[in-house]
Amino acid sequence: MRGLLQKNKQNGKKLPNMDKKPSIVFFGGEPLGLPSLKALCFAGLKPDLVVCNPDRPSGRGQQLQISPIKAWAEENGLTVFQPDTFKERDQLTAITERDWDLFVVVAYNFILPRWFLEIPNHGVLNVHPSLLPKLRGASPIRSAILHNERDSIGVSVMLMDEKMDHGPILKQEVVSIADAQWPISGPELDDVLATLGGAMLAETIPVWLAGLLSPVEQEHDAATYTHKFTKADSELFLDPTTLPDKEAAFTVLCKIRAFAGMFDTYFVDNGKRIKIKEATLSKDGSLVLLRVIPEGKKETDFDSYLQSR
Repeated sequence: MRGLLQKNKQNGKKLPNMDKKPSIVFFGGEPLGLPSLKALCFAGLKPDLVVCNPDRPSGRGQQLQISPIKAWAEENGLTVFQPDTFKERDQLTAITERDWDLFVVVAYNFILPRWFLEIPNHGVLNVHPSLLPKLRGASPIRSAILHNERDSIGVSVMLMDEKMDHGPILKQEVVSIADAQWPISGPELDDVLATLGGAMLAETIPVWLAGLLSPVEQEHDAATYTHKFTKADSELFLDPTTLPDKEAAFTVLCKIRAFAGMFDTYFVDNGKRIKIKEATLSKDGSLVLLRVIPEGKKETDFDSYLQSR
């Protein structure tokens, strides 16, 4: 990295000495954060601090659950910090009392205030799993599947500002999904975009810090937005004995694939919730349910469920 520009054209600040690793804080959440953290480490950009969500009670026993990011970071000798608020500066001294080159944010659950974004010398980079300005907000991956927006699928690396997914773009790549794979399931697309995002981030950081990238303003008038889903969003209104076909069947399949691994779609039959675990389309375009979980019972194939209902 010798011989690169000595001044960053974007902000006029002195560049970090690239003969040594830049000082980086990584902020990450699930499911996209861990692949990006791994990519940085494998590229020689090991963060000095990993910030992730606090351990939370989960399950029937309400035992504290450690996030995969925290587990991997500690296994690999990285320092972990888990703040539960960004409103009190005195609780953030692990970050505020040191000079940093860069912050990196990937699927982190907290909103970072403007004053906090101004701490690092070279700004805050964010990986967003859509082709911004399309699908800003909390659920870009699942919304793309749900609403059949294949032309919005990709990854953007942007320079964060105080507005949601609003900052200028540094790098962007389109992801094409083959017709035979569409609609792809949510977990599969998570994996595809998480892997790509990590690779793009590792490529972008050295070039950005070298002052060789010019941020490109988003076309804000073309922005679309997504929202945070709840379990209520995953309900389907189906008659299990008369499943839809053609366009209606495709729309239902998009919803099933979109919510897979998150809430799972369900329908109510005889007063019981029936979760759908796997579905497809027949050759004539009719919806085919393959695997379901009847309320209070174990997973079974759909035909067996119909015979026992």
